[in-house]
Amino acid sequence: MAVRILVVEDEKLLADTVAAFLKSKGFGVDTVYDGEAGEAYARLGVYDLLILDVMLPGQDGYQVARRIRSERVGTPILMLTARSALEDRVTGLNAGADYYLTKPFDTRELLACVNALLRRQGEQVDELSFGNTVLDLSSATLRAAGGEVRLSAREFDIMRLLLRSGERNLSKESILENVWGFDSEAVENHVEVYIGFLRKKLMSIGSDVRIEARRRLGYHLEVCGNDPKAAC
Repeated sequence: MAVRILVVEDEKLLADTVAAFLKSKGFGVDTVYDGEAGEAYARLGVYDLLILDVMLPGQDGYQVARRIRSERVGTPILMLTARSALEDRVTGLNAGADYYLTKPFDTRELLACVNALLRRQGEQVDELSFGNTVLDLSSATLRAAGGEVRLSAREFDIMRLLLRSGERNLSKESILENVWGFDSEAVENHVEVYIGFLRKKLMSIGSDVRIEARRRLGYHLEVCGNDPKAAC
């Protein structure tokens, strides 16, 4: 799976240029142009890196960083700004940024920062886990106490999103956008069908994880043992 990067930058030309450059290097990139959208996308927990501008409409980059860190989203943040003063850099780092890049910057410097942050967070990690269940990212295999099962491409993408979001709700819309794509004709029923497939596969391998649905909010994961009335 390609590393996924979210670019939050209100200068559309710069945002699209950065996105195009990163895509040319093999990264998967989504782009949004204001703070509210940036926060909403970042909170999904599906990105490997967040490139975040400071000066944004709605809420600035400092606010976005603080809010997603308060939600325990640990995605590395590369903060972009035209401000080079020490006080500004300290503010960004204290808000939750991992590195600070001052505009204008060379694409080689940007790429070096991206690679350094991905290495720091262990970009080569090849497993995601929740409860007694592990998803092997290299083989698309789901394992638990009762065995293992291979997932289809769509099942794998959805399970990966759910594991990264954990107990945070993941909406059907976000699953459609991230798995089928913005231009797809897929509808919410497609998501429901694949959630059904995953529930059966989790049960078949003795997983203590269940996919819980919340009306109008989407899906999240729960460990059955956390609720004595729950049945897996």
